[in-house]
Amino acid sequence: MAKVSPLEIYKYLPGLNCKECGSDSCMAFASALIERSKSYEDCPPLVKDEKYKDKLEKLIELVTPPVKEIVIGAGERTCTIGGEEVMYRHELTFFNPTALFIDVSDDLPADELAERVARISRFEIERVGQKLRLDGIAIRAKSGDPTKFGEAVVTAVENSYMPLMLCSFDPEHLEVGLEIAIERRPLIYAATNENVDAVAELALKHNSPVVAHSPGDLQDLLELVAKLRSKGVEDIVLDVGTYPLGKKFGECLENMVMLRRLAIENGEKLAGYPIMGVPLVAWLNGDEPVKAAMQECVIASAQLLRYADLLVLHSMDMFSLLPLLTLRQNIYTDPRVPIQVDAKLYEIGKPDENSPVLLTTNFALTYYTVASDIEAGKVDCYLLVVDTEGLAVEPAMAGAKLTGSLVKEAIEESGVAKKVKHRKLIIPGMAARISGEIEDLTGWEVLVGPLDSSRIPAFIEQKWKSNGKG
Repeated sequence: MAKVSPLEIYKYLPGLNCKECGSDSCMAFASALIERSKSYEDCPPLVKDEKYKDKLEKLIELVTPPVKEIVIGAGERTCTIGGEEVMYRHELTFFNPTALFIDVSDDLPADELAERVARISRFEIERVGQKLRLDGIAIRAKSGDPTKFGEAVVTAVENSYMPLMLCSFDPEHLEVGLEIAIERRPLIYAATNENVDAVAELALKHNSPVVAHSPGDLQDLLELVAKLRSKGVEDIVLDVGTYPLGKKFGECLENMVMLRRLAIENGEKLAGYPIMGVPLVAWLNGDEPVKAAMQECVIASAQLLRYADLLVLHSMDMFSLLPLLTLRQNIYTDPRVPIQVDAKLYEIGKPDENSPVLLTTNFALTYYTVASDIEAGKVDCYLLVVDTEGLAVEPAMAGAKLTGSLVKEAIEESGVAKKVKHRKLIIPGMAARISGEIEDLTGWEVLVGPLDSSRIPAFIEQKWKSNGKG
């Protein structure tokens, strides 16, 4: 898909420029299809007019990602995995972030199980303005008792709206869970060569996606996928097996890469499904909890970097989850569009007419770093954020995206002059060379601040109170 140009897609569009799709032209619509901001269904003439039937079929084939997109769950919370079409995000971008499921065992006491489910559901941290959450709950039939497994599913359904994964190789367990979670469209884990007929029947009956599980054997996995497809199962997730750190884990990573290459570069339909990993195997060695959680994080990070679309974890410790969530956020950020905040005047603390005015750029990481350092230092101030098209201070200076004229516009549009009685502006240390330009254009006195935002509180204490506030 990365090699498909708007012109290639345009060949299969009506070429009417009717604007019924909401785009200004068919060529613009072609670009929107590549970006996935539009669907071929948004073109009424193409979908409704029989004379475009052949074009529609060819267009669908052209724009359908080589890795099938699968939705887990229903209702308020759903999880979409797969749908990728490039090996490397700089070719286009990655669209659906790796789903992180946390396991619960059916042998837990009812109150502990309910608390763990609730804790998974409410887990949330904020980083550079984005809320990072977990994506689902994997219920494991550890007890071997279908009744206990059913009770665990009931607890999960009653205490969370999150997508569910039902984990057992026994079709009897799976059937019990599916009947209880019938409206949730859970992911079935897993179909094997031994149970494929029964699991396929359950998947079709309940319209649920299913995991094809064949640890360590890529050819056998693809044959298992072929069996599921022959029985009418369309939504499949691939599990090549996950192992603790060592030689077998290295082979697991190689298999994950081969699956993705087969799908995207070779067009192998049997490999064109989301890939999953189970890093919770780190807990099977009997290591003490901190070591197991750290190893789980390492395994999960490696699999995430090797095209895992879904991971099943055990640890809820922040030191284990935060690195993984941060890595996922970085990988699934569109490299063509920097993360930005609104360019405007922000109030930090309770500033008044004597409070300092500081300047920074609208690159999200820069803004949140500066804002958090100011808040940590208990500095009441105004923070003027300039639109540098999402660039940090240093690249904005290098690319002439932070200039005296832009600062002048920001000051005028923000109305900061009406909020303070002084005319003093603190700029980042890396922007020192435009201090004179800013003074000439704005009439404001410029104070060059520190290079590191962590030193802002000390700078305010030493420089502002003696020089700025008077």
